[in-house]
Amino acid sequence: MAENTSPRIAVLGLGGTIAMRSDGSGAVPALTAEDLVESLPAEAAARIAHVENFRQVPGAHLELDDLVSLAERIRELAESGIANGVVVIQGTDTIEETVFALEILPHGDIPAVVTGAMRHAGQPGSDGAANVAGAVITAASAEAAAHGALVSFNDEIHAAWAVQKTAATNPAAFSSPGFGPVGHVVEGNARFLGRATRWPSIPGVSKPAKVAIVTASLGEGPDLLEAAGRGDYAGLVVQATGAGHLHASWVDPLARLAARMPVVLATRVSRGPVLTGTYAFRGSESDLISHGLIPGGFLAASKARILLSMALGAGLGRARIRDLLGNPL
Repeated sequence: MAENTSPRIAVLGLGGTIAMRSDGSGAVPALTAEDLVESLPAEAAARIAHVENFRQVPGAHLELDDLVSLAERIRELAESGIANGVVVIQGTDTIEETVFALEILPHGDIPAVVTGAMRHAGQPGSDGAANVAGAVITAASAEAAAHGALVSFNDEIHAAWAVQKTAATNPAAFSSPGFGPVGHVVEGNARFLGRATRWPSIPGVSKPAKVAIVTASLGEGPDLLEAAGRGDYAGLVVQATGAGHLHASWVDPLARLAARMPVVLATRVSRGPVLTGTYAFRGSESDLISHGLIPGGFLAASKARILLSMALGAGLGRARIRDLLGNPL
């Protein structure tokens, strides 16, 4: 609700739709971070102490290494005193991965708020300036740091672990299925409704590990698992059906992989967790866990992959990874 006594917000631009214009054939990167903040209302602009173009790529082009570097850059801005809050502007395709990476990677214990736009600057009803202004307001709130990394979008504030992109073109593109937003931007203030669940940080990540996601569907066999086993993957996330269920043909190949690398059991369902002991048929959650898979809890597969990649990159073992997925905080 209240803002920092002296908010110093750094804006880091990564590119995305918000930084694009049409060149006649389609939307392409065109705008810098400086261009984006020029269109902000004076009250929001007055809170900005630093602007830089960290990357200038579509959201789908970001790499895990970019996220590690981003967290490190935010930590530098915090420790130097340049900023006491950060807004990250990027393409919406991968916002949910970026914000969760910032939740678990140490970044200086200052608010980190991620936003973007669904309509580029040349489209009617462009939402970029409003979303950036809302993110600056959120980052300047005295309450924001207690909630971890956040997404501010369409005047809603979402927790890093729960937020997902749930619309491909609608400006109300982000939601937290089953949980809802933790706050709203109202009349120039960030108003929090409750405390966001926090995830423990993972220090010591220099190089994220290579982790694959394999998605199951009706009638789909486990053939893709062979590719994961032959490649240089250090871990695997299986996006199962329902509460963590797979065809019986998946069990033995997954058991063999789980003997070699951490394998996380996630679900393609957007609301509700992977269970651990309700069903007992072959390929059920309890059967898969008994064969060495690690339950992913409430985390979407995309975020379970971020966590597993960073945890393995920090040299953490299976027991700690299991604790992290279960969110012991």
